[in-house]
Amino acid sequence: MFRRTLPMILAFTVGVFMIVQFFVPHPQLQMLYNMVLDWKQVVFGCVLIVGTMTLIRHHALRVRFRKQGYGYSIIALASLFAMVLAAIFWGIETGPYSWLFTNVQVPGQATMFSLLGFFIATAAYRSFRARNVTATLLLLSGVIVMLGRVPAGENMVIGGVSLADLATWILDYPNTAAKRGILIGVGLGMTSTALKIIIGIEQSYLGKGE
Repeated sequence: MFRRTLPMILAFTVGVFMIVQFFVPHPQLQMLYNMVLDWKQVVFGCVLIVGTMTLIRHHALRVRFRKQGYGYSIIALASLFAMVLAAIFWGIETGPYSWLFTNVQVPGQATMFSLLGFFIATAAYRSFRARNVTATLLLLSGVIVMLGRVPAGENMVIGGVSLADLATWILDYPNTAAKRGILIGVGLGMTSTALKIIIGIEQSYLGKGE
């Protein structure tokens, strides 16, 4: 029981404090708030360590039991230790770490990003079917934005209006309005979840055990 009660008390105390400090601009509260932010960095570092250990354990078990695709686990572990050792012994500005980052990781990221274009194209094909008026508007706006954001479409003109200017207008007004509505909904959802955690309704973070 103590293992569940103490985390709930701690969550309630910290949650109430983070709410109160926004409405009471007292110097002592601001100092405590900054201290909490500093501790957040410490927790982030601990989480990074735990995540790295979990990654190593996961791939080590795959290699040990020769699970399907364990060769990729060997590559992942070798890459992880190579980057860490290179940073420790040669630094991150020059040497093997800088070379690996510039010539291996950056091209790999660019490759993954370019492959996303094919997934976006297939998703757009499935989603942008003109079944009704709303889907037709989505299709037209999507085509205009995609064409207006590439060099070939910047010189296109529709009804005396540049396609690039039309794409900018769609992104600045209808898209921004929809995005703000989504962000407001996300903010309300975050607020309700935080309140449920503070008052003890939401206890999933405590795990399933008693």
